[in-house]
Amino acid sequence: MNGTFWGLLMVPILIWSLFWKGWALWLAARKGQKVWFIALLLINSVGILEIVYIFLFSGEKFNQKKVEVSKAPSTPPVTPVNP
Repeated sequence: MNGTFWGLLMVPILIWSLFWKGWALWLAARKGQKVWFIALLLINSVGILEIVYIFLFSGEKFNQKKVEVSKAPSTPPVTPVNP
């Protein structure tokens, strides 16, 4: 029973860690940050170091852009034609 519990607990932890590690490694590689890439690859912190890197040190901007909706009609009004 005890082994089953720990086995089931490891699955979500593994998925969580792989997601953050993959994103952080991708950002570090894309930016050419070799030291960060190696540190993120070798240090296993269950996503903590990766989250810190992504949101504090990667320099990425995560602001949401507002999309303005135009209130203009989608088609121009039709003018009657007098024959």
